Amino acid sequence: MGGRVARTLRCWTVVFGVALGVSLLLPVNPAAAHNQLTGSDPRDGARVATAPERVELRFLARLDEETTTLTVTGPDDVDALGGPARISGNRISAPFTPGRAGLYRIGYEIVSGDGHPISGEVRFTLTTGTPADPSASPSLAAPSTPPDSAAPSTPPAAEGTPTPSTSGPLVATPMPRSGESSGAGWWWTGIGALVLLVVLATARLIRRRGARK
Repeated sequence: MGGRVARTLRCWTVVFGVALGVSLLLPVNPAAAHNQLTGSDPRDGARVATAPERVELRFLARLDEETTTLTVTGPDDVDALGGPARISGNRISAPFTPGRAGLYRIGYEIVSGDGHPISGEVRFTLTTGTPADPSASPSLAAPSTPPDSAAPSTPPAAEGTPTPSTSGPLVATPMPRSGESSGAGWWWTGIGALVLLVVLATARLIRRRGARK
């Protein structure tokens, strides 16, 4: 009885040793050697109305800070990474700076434990863009010419001064002097009196001749 138990124990010991040796000789499973993405925040393909403060990627194994890079780009390939990325175990996160609404891509590059490089990206859509910076908004257009600096119009003519006409050349009309005007009036009066005397004298002479006949 005791010899049978001893032989059974020796048999199982040999079987266990052979199995252990075979497992050590087998190559390592590639799936265990390669790191891979297991989750993200926001998740891949998500549509979010409120922009997250940070983006995060989670992987199967720990990440190496020297060989891990993270990028975040928005519409028109605008950089949306708000600061340096931080690695904690198998997680990597970074501040997010949102821009206008549209598609955002979180790109990553890591190196697995066996030295194999792995890269990929997570995409999500921001449905509501951030409001524009008030300081960058265009100011109201100022009038091209202030009211006070408008082109001066033609000043009105002074009172008593004739306004020149623009329809034709100006013709100066000589104004008679006061002395000349009074002299001319006496001259014409004297001529009229002389003519009247001549007419009366002639009429009187004619009547005398008629009376003599």
